[in-house]
Amino acid sequence: MRVLIVGAGEVGSSIAGSLADSHEVVVVDKDASRVESLQYDCDVLGVTGDGADLSVLGEADVAAADIAIAVTDSEETNLTVCATVKTASDAFTIARVERTNYRDTWQSNKGAFGVDFLVCTNVLTSQTIARIVGLPSAHDVSTFADGRVEMAAFNVSASSPIAGQTVAEADRFDELTFVAVVPTDTDAPEIASGETVIKAGARVVVVGTPSAVRAFAQTLCDEPTPSRAEDAVVIGGSKTGELTLGLLADRGVSSRIVEIDDARARELATNVPSATVLSHDGTDPEFLTREHVQDADVVVATLGSDERSLLAALLAKRVGADRAIAVVDQPRFVELFEAVGVDVAVNPREVTAEEITRFTRERRAENVAIIGSRGAEILEVEIDTESVFAGRTITDGVDELPAGVVVGAITRGDELVTPRGDTEVRVGDHLVVFVQADAIEDVTVRL
Repeated sequence: MRVLIVGAGEVGSSIAGSLADSHEVVVVDKDASRVESLQYDCDVLGVTGDGADLSVLGEADVAAADIAIAVTDSEETNLTVCATVKTASDAFTIARVERTNYRDTWQSNKGAFGVDFLVCTNVLTSQTIARIVGLPSAHDVSTFADGRVEMAAFNVSASSPIAGQTVAEADRFDELTFVAVVPTDTDAPEIASGETVIKAGARVVVVGTPSAVRAFAQTLCDEPTPSRAEDAVVIGGSKTGELTLGLLADRGVSSRIVEIDDARARELATNVPSATVLSHDGTDPEFLTREHVQDADVVVATLGSDERSLLAALLAKRVGADRAIAVVDQPRFVELFEAVGVDVAVNPREVTAEEITRFTRERRAENVAIIGSRGAEILEVEIDTESVFAGRTITDGVDELPAGVVVGAITRGDELVTPRGDTEVRVGDHLVVFVQADAIEDVTVRL
């Protein structure tokens, strides 16, 4: 498949890196140094110029593109690019925007702006935060099989009861499968075997029923924790903060939001009446203590500034909050935020790149989750007669595939089947499968 990407910033570069091994990728950007860097790093074709210019798109051979992805830092440019692509190509167009008004217009009239699939950064970020808030102690959460199967990644602290245990010792749940362990010194997930030792600081990735995943989450803690968040404090009335409030309300989470600007605070009170709005400086530790922020199950910092979001999250932790999530605009700061005490740092650019990459994968899979920056994936696929698993056991099917594959769950109609080596897979079953990055292309065509 030929993929045209307009915009070689953080989002475009991430998408190009994810797709270059399995597709013919062409990248267009005004910045020649960015284009040259991507050509060298990812082995893609590069064109320097304005992606909204038809002559530049012609140089990129837009007529041959199967998918065109517009992810520059200007949402108006992205919409213009898609509209221009449609004049010269039958390519499926994808655009990135931030403002929800563009998303609302597109949703009410699919195909508006010449866009076939539109991703809204603010919406995706708030959805990611809401999923993480919904599972205390989780670093990442995705759902499969219409919510009957859940994937979750957890950081293992030095005080956790499972630190130092093997996977076999930690796996005490019938409806749960350990699929990967991410060591402390790398972001590359490793296949979890029974003998794998879960070291302090590592991240474990599990797949199972939501109830089993939540029960496992309790074993990670050295003292009992709530199975679900009931009270959240959002610091910063950004659009992401507002959208997060709405999603938390839908999940039955009681929420408060702190916004320093009086006019914006009044607007939030009107837009999200279920939330308590506090007009004050969210980086004032005395105020945080006075409002009992330390008693909340989670604090979310969405101040629109990396520095202020970091300060707010760390102050919340300092006054006694158990868990803090911060929105981080610059991807290079994600590891720094988590290293200095923020529990989860959510980067909108990474979230957007993952969603677009996921969409391209979903042309072969029912659902996709990306694990870590190295591109390992969890896929949900329906088994047909051509699959290597059809009518065979899990062990026999996995033996036909490259190393780096673990079957995490099977759904059969309304039934959930916990996979074991001798479990026979039937045509029509849905498999949730962990796949290492270097095996994805081979595995997806054979599943």
